Amino acid sequence: MAMLEIKNLTVAFDTAAGLFKAVDGIDVSVDGREVLAIVGESGSGKSVAMLAVMGLLPATATVTADVMNFEGKDLLAMPANQKRAIIGKEIAMIFQEPIASLNPCFTIGFQIEEVLNQHMGLRGNAARQRAVELLQMVGITDGAERLGAFPHQMSGGQCQRVMIAMAIACDPKLLIADEPTTALDVTIQKQILDLLVSLQDRYGMALIMITHDMGVVAETADRVIVQYKGNKMEEADVLSLFENPQSNYTRALLSALPENAVGDRLPTVADFEDTDGGMSR
Repeated sequence: MAMLEIKNLTVAFDTAAGLFKAVDGIDVSVDGREVLAIVGESGSGKSVAMLAVMGLLPATATVTADVMNFEGKDLLAMPANQKRAIIGKEIAMIFQEPIASLNPCFTIGFQIEEVLNQHMGLRGNAARQRAVELLQMVGITDGAERLGAFPHQMSGGQCQRVMIAMAIACDPKLLIADEPTTALDVTIQKQILDLLVSLQDRYGMALIMITHDMGVVAETADRVIVQYKGNKMEEADVLSLFENPQSNYTRALLSALPENAVGDRLPTVADFEDTDGGMSR
């Protein structure tokens, strides 16, 4: 049995222009200790699908699925108090843009300790010591001093490490990383990716990596799901995907990599679309 199993997930938003379907009947599964990449361009529904799992979509969103189970537990049917005991503890998420994801009004220490208070029952000195340990685990060596810092007093890379520390604070079984290297320079991107993979291996977590970067996919993933306009176009192990892509959209993504350029022009998605503007699998 898969750790996370989702079948026929659909997410629709009620907008002024009518109902907009951001995710259209996709299936996702991930096993323990597996690294699954969900890849696609911006707007393909990658983040929305995982935010639906976390229960973090706005009231304008309607989420339906035939199955949405975590370790055999129905996430859609369970009461809110039971789901709160799982989300943030057993399933954790690292959000895009770490500086924007942290609350600017509270110190780093307060925000990490709040997670420990809520899910682990740690308070006072015990919570503070654990917060320092977590910061050291993610490579912030002066953790005791950093607890009193506000997000704006830290770099983007440091804030991302803080977000990772908060996400792993309760030893989650599943970690979802949503574009974890966005807005970071190349050197820091590499450090963050290495950190995530090492933590995943160290703690035996399942890891879902949401990205549009095929290089990240190649370096980190065991298996890949490719999404386009809310649909799943392809699913394969990482080697098969790069060596023998099955969908036009996957071929478009791989052809658009600079190293695959032919002549002085990179292909675009439009080059691979059907005559009616669609994208065949």
